[in-house]
Amino acid sequence: MPGNPEAEAKKDLGNKAFAEKEYDEAIKHYTAAISIDSKNCVYFSNRSACHGGKGDWEKAANDAKECIKVNPEFIKGYYRLANAQSEQNQFDAALSTVRQGMAVDSNNPQLQKQMRQIKAKRDNQRRVENATKTATSAAAESAPIRSLDPSVVKEVQDLQAQLRTTAKEFRDVQGRIRRAQLAKRTSELTKNQLKELPDGSYSKLYRPVGKMFMLASESEINAHLDETIEKEGKNETSLSSKMEYLEKMMKSQQQNIQELTKSASE
Repeated sequence: MPGNPEAEAKKDLGNKAFAEKEYDEAIKHYTAAISIDSKNCVYFSNRSACHGGKGDWEKAANDAKECIKVNPEFIKGYYRLANAQSEQNQFDAALSTVRQGMAVDSNNPQLQKQMRQIKAKRDNQRRVENATKTATSAAAESAPIRSLDPSVVKEVQDLQAQLRTTAKEFRDVQGRIRRAQLAKRTSELTKNQLKELPDGSYSKLYRPVGKMFMLASESEINAHLDETIEKEGKNETSLSSKMEYLEKMMKSQQQNIQELTKSASE
């Protein structure tokens, strides 16, 4: 059944603004569409995407929930909600949302991929938390070294300095992974949203070139997004391997400090 013509006109304006990354303008148009027809789940879904583009994940989640409430069969609502929850590190809630969506469409490839991504992000977050605890524990347990032999004290201090350096590098890699994930997810979100645009909406699309933006065709925009998704995906994989290596190194350094202080005090 076709939507309200007036509301659909507002949606089209919102789609064009979104394509140009004018999120506030797009939100204004989608809100107008909702005020005309609040029973159309697509308007809530699109406004959720705009909030996500701005990094306002709480509002993105709220609109996604409304989208699901209006139409529980609309799969993209579950995808939007799970994405917003994942961005807020609410991994259990995000996985639960994906499962709800898969109860509607068990073979949906987008939800299947999203579940893998959320699990990977959750596991990565747990590694970060464990590594942080390791570094903190090492610093606390090695505090009473002044009572040891001076030569042992020097060796322990050297090991502590190495641990601090490794922990600093670990945090740097962790930040680079987050940036790679954000760039990849932003490109995926934009690519998915572009698929929803009606024919002829690509007349004023731009792609970044350094610090500038250039007018580009539909194929150029999609090629750029695909290139970014592939590049940042490989970057994330490489950095994740490095983070695992640094985590093992911190645990080894902590163990060396503990063994050295223990043997010297016996």
